[in-house]
Amino acid sequence: MKIYNSYTKRKEEFTPLEGNKVKMYACGITVSGEAHIGHGYQALIYDIMRKYLKKLGYDVTYARNYTDVDDKIIAKSHETGIPADKYAEMMIENINGIMDKFHVDDPDVWLKATQNIDNIIDFVSQLIEKGHAYPTKNGDVYFDVESFPGYGKLSNRNIEDALDGVRVDNDDEKKNAYDFALWKSAKAGEIFWESPWGKGRPGWHIECSAMNRAAFGDQIDIHGGGRDLIFPHHENEIAQTEALTGKQFVKYWTHNGLIKVNGQKMSKSLGNSLLLAELLEKYSDEAVKFALLQTNYRNDINITDDLFPEAEKHLLDFYTALAAVDALGLQADEGGMSAVKFIDDEFNACMSDDFNTALALSNLFGYFKEMKKLTAAKDGKAAAYAKQIRDTYALLGFFQKDAKAFVAAHAQNEDIPAEIKAIAEERWAARVNRDWAKSDELRNKLAELGYAVKDSKTGYELTKI
Repeated sequence: MKIYNSYTKRKEEFTPLEGNKVKMYACGITVSGEAHIGHGYQALIYDIMRKYLKKLGYDVTYARNYTDVDDKIIAKSHETGIPADKYAEMMIENINGIMDKFHVDDPDVWLKATQNIDNIIDFVSQLIEKGHAYPTKNGDVYFDVESFPGYGKLSNRNIEDALDGVRVDNDDEKKNAYDFALWKSAKAGEIFWESPWGKGRPGWHIECSAMNRAAFGDQIDIHGGGRDLIFPHHENEIAQTEALTGKQFVKYWTHNGLIKVNGQKMSKSLGNSLLLAELLEKYSDEAVKFALLQTNYRNDINITDDLFPEAEKHLLDFYTALAAVDALGLQADEGGMSAVKFIDDEFNACMSDDFNTALALSNLFGYFKEMKKLTAAKDGKAAAYAKQIRDTYALLGFFQKDAKAFVAAHAQNEDIPAEIKAIAEERWAARVNRDWAKSDELRNKLAELGYAVKDSKTGYELTKI
């Protein structure tokens, strides 16, 4: 098993720190808003990594966090009038519901910043005692970057570069402009906890270090997150953790690529964020996964207008082939299963090469081509192909639905004229963009043309009136 290590910038043979045990952590979502496709992608990738390592026989404990207190959440609290802790709880419940629909499993351990305040305060106190952090008279605590000579070793930045890479908080009491906050003093009307330095709350970076240490001890095997977290978040995690323990914090750093929409970085400021809930209303969860996993996890994904529709077409073709096998009523016997074991072997070869889902998915087209030939010949080996494909690719979240029902659900619009479908698609786009007036206008137009539209979790259904 080889994993690309973002720290060493090369693929390395995977060897856990402690025998067969794997301690794995991934940075989760800051719950200031709804889950977008980037959140779903990152959760999917690390769920798959955990599952494949377990398939190889490792004893994996996978932890993931929710950042449930920070500046953005406090701003949302002021905007909505909902207390910050209640707002965070509401958003976590909402996001958990969306991830359930996306069929991404929970980690083995959920961690939240607000449930680890004592651990965070203890961590910061020890850094102060060791001379790596300092409090100010205002009640803030900063990490002294110059006290840690290895700063920048993950991102290959020096301290001067850091000033160009991150927004620097203005505070006359900081020793250096690039020192970062471990504890923030509370402003009027903000949520706070009592600490040795006064009322305040954790800085963003410290929570992951403190929660990791509380859950796993001084060292972990795998730490994951989006590539945008390498600097400053993960760089700061290394500095504060290794300054405290004197040990290497993480053996393998892994980072997934970012999401782009038609070539542009996805961001709220550009107004091109794709909410996961809205995508799952229009496309099956398996189609969304297929679209995302066609790209190696370390590379950026460019979401074009046809990415998800094309993925849905592939899934429909695959499920149609599985439904045809099911209809024959053939059973996979021992000889047939032995003959198709290569499917699982090839899958394992792909995944053992730094979780290469892209190659694993490309192999499916050849498997289904052969299976269709066997089905046409009513060869019992087709059932073995179908069973092995379902068993193997379940790890990625595919082919877990009833094939006949999947095909039927996607066949409902086949006899609808193209011009009617075009109006329905325009209406759906208006609905996704929350242009309710336009949506209602087009719904009425469809009614005038003799068609009723009904929205559902998988999109919409058109029926002739």
